[in-house]
Amino acid sequence: MSASLQFQLRITVSTALSDSLRAEPSCEFYPALHALLHAHHATLKCQFDAFADYVGEAERMGTENYPLYQWTRRTIEHPEKKAKYLRSFTIYVNGDDVYGKDTADALEAGLSKLVDGNEIVSISRYDTNPANNPQPPTY
Repeated sequence: MSASLQFQLRITVSTALSDSLRAEPSCEFYPALHALLHAHHATLKCQFDAFADYVGEAERMGTENYPLYQWTRRTIEHPEKKAKYLRSFTIYVNGDDVYGKDTADALEAGLSKLVDGNEIVSISRYDTNPANNPQPPTY
């Protein structure tokens, strides 16, 4: 494994928890999650909100400079995909969406204790190896 390989964690949550997390991103209402994120200098960002931010920025700045604009816009406008991404949250560490293996391992270990199948449904782990990830669509 390359020393430069970075990782990203995402959690999938219930609709009710998603609504709460989007309304109060500090998640102080969920003490165990709040403490874990705080200990790792981590924050959550709803995937749908991240996509909507990307689309909004592209529309303000000029879509020609945003190669994923069309795909992202179609994604957030599709009802089933919107529902999926509203329940998905990326974990950022020190403001970064990817981080080292040790950090990802520690966060994943802590998060795995919170997965209950009801509120926090699952954890997904991604890495920056292009062979392990779908490549951006071409238009």
